[in-house]
Amino acid sequence: MAPASLTRRALLGGAIAVVTAAATGTGTSTGTAHAAVPTAHATVPTAHATVPTAHATSPDRQTPALWREFIASPYTHPQIPYIGRAGCRTGRKPTPKRRPLIDARRYGARPDGKFDAAPAINRALAEAGRRGGGTVLLQPGTYRLEDLIRITHDNVTLRGAGSTRTTLLATKNLTELIGPYGSRYGGDKSSWSWAGGLIWLCPQRRWESLTSAIKARDWPFEGWTGNKRDEWETLTTVRPALRGSWSVTVADTSRLRKGDLVLLRLADDPEHTLLEHMAGDGAGAKSYTWDDKTKLTSYVPYEWPVRIAALAPDKRRVTFERPLPLDVRPEWDPRLTTHVTALTGSGVEALTLEATEAPQSPHLLDKGYNGVTFQCAYDCWADDIVVRHVDNGFGLVGASACTLRRTRVTGRGSHHPYFCREGSHDNLIEDFRIDARTTPAPPGTQLHGINVEGLSSYNVWSRGHMEMGTFDSHRGMPFANVRTDITVDNNGRHGGDASAGPLFGARFTHWNIRVTNERAGLMKIDGLAPHSATVGLNTVREFDQTDVPDFTGDLHSRLELYGTTDVVRPRNLHEAQRSLRR
Repeated sequence: MAPASLTRRALLGGAIAVVTAAATGTGTSTGTAHAAVPTAHATVPTAHATVPTAHATSPDRQTPALWREFIASPYTHPQIPYIGRAGCRTGRKPTPKRRPLIDARRYGARPDGKFDAAPAINRALAEAGRRGGGTVLLQPGTYRLEDLIRITHDNVTLRGAGSTRTTLLATKNLTELIGPYGSRYGGDKSSWSWAGGLIWLCPQRRWESLTSAIKARDWPFEGWTGNKRDEWETLTTVRPALRGSWSVTVADTSRLRKGDLVLLRLADDPEHTLLEHMAGDGAGAKSYTWDDKTKLTSYVPYEWPVRIAALAPDKRRVTFERPLPLDVRPEWDPRLTTHVTALTGSGVEALTLEATEAPQSPHLLDKGYNGVTFQCAYDCWADDIVVRHVDNGFGLVGASACTLRRTRVTGRGSHHPYFCREGSHDNLIEDFRIDARTTPAPPGTQLHGINVEGLSSYNVWSRGHMEMGTFDSHRGMPFANVRTDITVDNNGRHGGDASAGPLFGARFTHWNIRVTNERAGLMKIDGLAPHSATVGLNTVREFDQTDVPDFTGDLHSRLELYGTTDVVRPRNLHEAQRSLRR
């Protein structure tokens, strides 16, 4: 506990001074890795940050005013979202090592590349699930797959011997394995262009309901409340609260327990004030025409999965493990609800998934040579995973609080190397790489990049290297997402139907972005994204796909350290936020 003589203001002032010193490198430095911040009294919980910097000796390091402002109000800043707890287990705990260890060879999996190993691997994964959890081990070698791999039980890990030593060779696509998958919005599109994976992490009942609907050609909603968005019950109503609050007052806690995963559900009103709020509540949002954006309006209610961290003794106050992403207002009928059973605590590690090398399909007609997808998953992860020759690489579909670390998309070229959609929130993608394609793009194909859409929020892409693609804000008004410390050859294009509405909602942040081909599109967003920030971007220019803002008037967005390369401090916005102590 802090001594009573230390006021909150004094602590906050000390925190600002310490974090600023770390960010600018004016404190004690180790030289290249990070600035270490000493504290005088270990028992005093003063906020501080240890901010990694790749070039701590650079004389050109600069701390933007936005960072100093953010430290003063980290949970309510008007342009920069708080993403310090993004990822699995709030990004602050290591992924668990599950036991027992189950060798897939005991179930018949042979790493010789000749015989179908999918049934044996799936039997081993199911056995781990029946035991309440465990790790299925794949020894070095190549495993031929003639079916997809399903991780459908909590606390189950599939682990190879390393992405350079264990390979899963997928010989069939999802159209062959499950069937054609049309779009719930009509037309002749294939939803395998943005859904499903040859390694698919999804709770058992949800996976069964999804695939049954696909086989019946009753194209489903894909998120947390079932195929028709009707699989939920009210747990309690919620009283008004402000964005950034960690706690809310509720009407009844009798059905709530510490550790429960619940949905915060916010419905829009006829005036679309919830959508306006997601866009920053500015004049442009109020004058925007929402009614004809039928795809966008189908994404509401906004559903935010979150775990309960504490219940107050008075049985009226609920504290969450993350702060509120939006205001909670009575006109949006706020409530905590149930959801479909989630997949939690499961992961895939240390392997390569290689699809049969087939030509990339025309745009929106993908057959489903897809990589690893998380769906209705929470606190799950992928680590040291390579996908090769895939239509779509790594997917987050109605997934939240998941971490993708040390992932790579390589081979003949992809449609969506990474996709994040259908209300996916609080995910962390770090140390990622998209390689240049190994074969020329066939006519009629499309390349996006790191995709986000469908009211997805508070997701982070950190420490990336993109030899192709773009920052694909794919309409559907995603908001409060961060891309930081990324080098990109900006040669992809964004997509998105006009009926899906704006490219950006409020509080997008691009921080320390290095654009090797100097193309501005979707990188420099101060003229596109409302209430957002572009910080530490080299000089860019408009060519190829060029956008105009969806909202009129002053966007209230910020631009700092434009025309610089790798001088902004902190260098990585996510790492700096994660180092802040609440």
